[in-house]
Amino acid sequence: MFALVLCGVVSVIQVAVAAPEKTEVCATCHGADGSGAGFDSVPIIAGTPAAHLEEALYAYQDGARRCVEEPVMCETAANLSETEIVDLAEHFSAMRRISARETPDVALVVTGERIHTEHCAKCHVLPGDEGVEDAIGIPLQGQRSAYLKIAFQSYLSGDRETLVPEMAEKLELLDASDIDALINYYSSYEL
Repeated sequence: MFALVLCGVVSVIQVAVAAPEKTEVCATCHGADGSGAGFDSVPIIAGTPAAHLEEALYAYQDGARRCVEEPVMCETAANLSETEIVDLAEHFSAMRRISARETPDVALVVTGERIHTEHCAKCHVLPGDEGVEDAIGIPLQGQRSAYLKIAFQSYLSGDRETLVPEMAEKLELLDASDIDALINYYSSYEL
């Protein structure tokens, strides 16, 4: 918090600054730049809307996301206060969005884009869309394929709860080849 005095009027300005020790803990896996470089199964969080990062951290805290593949995530989230969650989300969301830039199977990308448009686009908008902060789903385009595989498996196994019943219904309509196509589409996306 900073106090600013202009023409004899004191104004208090709130600035969200994540505690350095908390950002260092996150940076261990996600990187200081939020790219998760060096860890294929770690999601890129840089430039992800703060509301989505907050939702994910609360989901780890309350068990809506169980840490089967990444036990350290639940341990880390469990020790965060509400203020720390908000500050960390603001910290990483303020960063420039990074893309995985993976080389895809082009035929699967085309199929994946069609499946995304038909089943997922209503909630999972593009990272640069105007309403991305208010979208129901986190933007998936540009994310790592290894992380996406873990996320899909977690939803299908029940280790992650879906935000809305419609997502569970959509997931039931997809087979393994559909999911592979979606993963190719999302991970190939260039921001």
